Amino acid sequence: MGLWASASDNLGARAVRGMVEQAGRGVLPSPHTPLPADWRDDQLTAAWLGHSTVLINFQGLNIITDPVLGRRVGAETLLGTIGAKRFIAPALRLDQLPPIDLVILSHAHMDHFDTATLRRLPGSPQVVTARATADLLEKTGLHRHYSLGWGEAACVKSLAGDIQVEAFEVRHWGARWRYDRQRGYNGYILSRGGQRVIFGGDTAYTDTFAALRGKGPYDLAIMPIGAYNPWTCSHCTPEEAVRMADAAGADRLLPIHFKTFPLGREDRGEPIERLHAALRTDRIGWSDVGQTFVA
Repeated sequence: MGLWASASDNLGARAVRGMVEQAGRGVLPSPHTPLPADWRDDQLTAAWLGHSTVLINFQGLNIITDPVLGRRVGAETLLGTIGAKRFIAPALRLDQLPPIDLVILSHAHMDHFDTATLRRLPGSPQVVTARATADLLEKTGLHRHYSLGWGEAACVKSLAGDIQVEAFEVRHWGARWRYDRQRGYNGYILSRGGQRVIFGGDTAYTDTFAALRGKGPYDLAIMPIGAYNPWTCSHCTPEEAVRMADAAGADRLLPIHFKTFPLGREDRGEPIERLHAALRTDRIGWSDVGQTFVA
């Protein structure tokens, strides 16, 4: 067992090695702390809280994408969450969030659909999620939800106003466990008050972003740039993220899905270095956890 765990490239052996390595390291504090109480309700403001979690004030309506704010991400057990441990703490704790009006969930993978975080979100949020994933919300207390397939849209109404959310096709997969491959996976267009945001969710390179151009223009595209080594079949490279954002006609690119969890084999700093080499700095909304962008 010892030789297998230390030398094998089998998925199970790598998981064992990862758990041993992670148990001995701490979690670094976020290098930046957003101040949502200071954000203006007549603007579009976004802050990267880590991984694929972005807090957005969309003209007074508070949105959070794929909220994952625990120390680990993975399977919930009686002993807590078992899975990958963060490198960097969330830029905001749950008790530092403003009341959330809307949760956007791209798909059911545990590093994007974290029921432990969803149960504790402040406010009374509504949820937009992918097709055949709403059953996972049953024990979260979030009962007002919309399940969207590709090309479907919903007008979400709240006390803060209305927002249009449209799902579009990305290149990924949706199963939470091996047997539930019927689950959907989405990217989204968020539209409100003449401004539009693309949330790319999790995706490998695909030409579906080009079909979004006619529905723009877009103030920003929130795009994944990490965990491509060795999984380019499911996760785009930074250069591919730029190509997709450009194909859609997005003005700025806000990178996510890197640096936070040990998911890909690339160095933690590699994705953002490659992004800066592929795209003008003034088109990159942020480079580090906790930074804020105002459109």
